[in-house]
Amino acid sequence: MFFGSIPALVTPIRDDKVDEEAFRRFVDWQIDSGSAGLVPCGTTGEAATMSIEEHDRVVALCVEQSAGRVPVIAGCGSNHTTVALGHMQRAKAAGADAALVVLPYYNRPNQQGIIAHFTYLAEHCDLPIVVYNVPGRTVTDISVETLAEVAKLPTVVGIKDASGKLERVTGHRLAIGPDFCQLSGNDETSLAHMAMGGAGCISVTANIAPRLCADFQAACREGRWQDALALQDRLFPLHTALFSDASPGPVKYALCKLHPEFPQDIRLPMTWPSDASRKAVDAALAHAGLV
Repeated sequence: MFFGSIPALVTPIRDDKVDEEAFRRFVDWQIDSGSAGLVPCGTTGEAATMSIEEHDRVVALCVEQSAGRVPVIAGCGSNHTTVALGHMQRAKAAGADAALVVLPYYNRPNQQGIIAHFTYLAEHCDLPIVVYNVPGRTVTDISVETLAEVAKLPTVVGIKDASGKLERVTGHRLAIGPDFCQLSGNDETSLAHMAMGGAGCISVTANIAPRLCADFQAACREGRWQDALALQDRLFPLHTALFSDASPGPVKYALCKLHPEFPQDIRLPMTWPSDASRKAVDAALAHAGLV
């Protein structure tokens, strides 16, 4: 259902407001550069600092501007199940193709609570769900066995896995089946993820290098592993530099280096990256041949 390079879109902010025209241009650039889908209102998009109204507006803008050219997987997660449901219902009304639903954070539900959370969402909204597992941020982790139970829900179609546990790609295939859509949540390990049966990557680096990330994913899908390895080597310093300080600071800095007109604002408590981080990003952009 979903495949290839799918950027977790940054949100351009100017004077503490979403810059809608800059966002529309950014969506067009991503699609024109080969991105196979779009994720608005994820972690990289600063969704945690958005009001509900802003969140809904950014999803609607993304759907409107993409105009059916690529699927839109709208960030809809919350640690409050009914709030997540509201995001899903409004994303569906806006025309999104699926919801990216992160495991409930801070609350730290047990595995039965995770099942109950996704069951409630699936029973009350038929928008397809991509489970998002990122225990480094949520503290909560979904086991292979629990995901297999959740995947029995008819609208749960895939997972974005940022657990860092690559062995789970095979575990999921054996427990759920090869048709379950597995998307990497980590750019730096996406090559291994794809070799083990992944379908693509919900990517941070694709914000900066959409064409290179799209070419990398195409090489993996077509079994051109030497080409994929060469692109991995070219992109790897960028994958790591974009997390050399709190995200999305380094990503926004990199975008402003490539596109000086891109708004530089970041909402507190996030800040502009450190000098060391900016130097790492500068070196990585040069290594990738982007500057």
